[in-house]
Amino acid sequence: MTVAITGGTGFVGQALIDLAAQRDVKLRSLARKIPGETRGVEWVRGDLAAPPALEQLVDRVDAVVHIAGQVRATDPADFEAANVTGTLNIIEAALAARVSRFIFVSSLAAREPELSTYGASKARAEKLVRASGLDWTIIRPPAVYGPRDGEMLDLFKMANRGVVPMPESGHASMIHVGDLARLLLAVLPSSEETTGKTFEPDDGKNGGWEHRELARAIGWSLGKRPFVPRLSRTMLDLAAKVDMKLRGANAKLTFDRVGYMCHPDWVSGIDAKPPESLWKPKIPTREGLKATARWYKEEGWL
Repeated sequence: MTVAITGGTGFVGQALIDLAAQRDVKLRSLARKIPGETRGVEWVRGDLAAPPALEQLVDRVDAVVHIAGQVRATDPADFEAANVTGTLNIIEAALAARVSRFIFVSSLAAREPELSTYGASKARAEKLVRASGLDWTIIRPPAVYGPRDGEMLDLFKMANRGVVPMPESGHASMIHVGDLARLLLAVLPSSEETTGKTFEPDDGKNGGWEHRELARAIGWSLGKRPFVPRLSRTMLDLAAKVDMKLRGANAKLTFDRVGYMCHPDWVSGIDAKPPESLWKPKIPTREGLKATARWYKEEGWL
């Protein structure tokens, strides 16, 4: 099987490449900059706004796994360009090449599009996928963590310093990037279990992780017991203002991100879980967090 992927140089994409190499799945990946180490992948230079590159990407492949997307931005137009227009472009390329199987990596944020520009852009992208006429499956991961992840790194850094501020209340599901990669390969074959389905996977923890519980688990992975203050929406907005002033376009905490951070329920839906006959999580989150902390230390990220 030959599979075209977007986002192959990103966090989730790299985990998928690692796993595909073990499963004899041939990958062709889009990348703005071709990596020095090919890792057995056929790389195509370009991005989601380059039709010739997309045409080359999907030529004579069996399926497309669309992972690439914008997860944070200070300009709402960036979400629209990457998550909506980019998804439309890869759909059109797949249709033109008569590649029917299409896997879209969305987000739980799409479930509540009114809370953030990011979530709204993912929701619009999902609508495009559903209306495409392709043989589609949508995966809505919750918070994804694991080696190479730069998004949750700040939480580990704060836990290492002994203080992890969190929103006032709420629960969120988690999933290790290795388990997510296994799911993406598991849904590749078209079947009654996968076609036209939207799945919300998680680590198997019923009810998800309460914010303080998660912060303490991250601290535990580092051998720490951090203080976990509860921050109001007002305080988080203030923190976002400071982060955007200090880091500009590289800010991790933005007003948009605060919008969905403060929502109390980011738990994967029970009715949207992938069938256990197809996939189930293998990596307990505490063990995964500890392995991630070890990787961060070994790579000098912590």
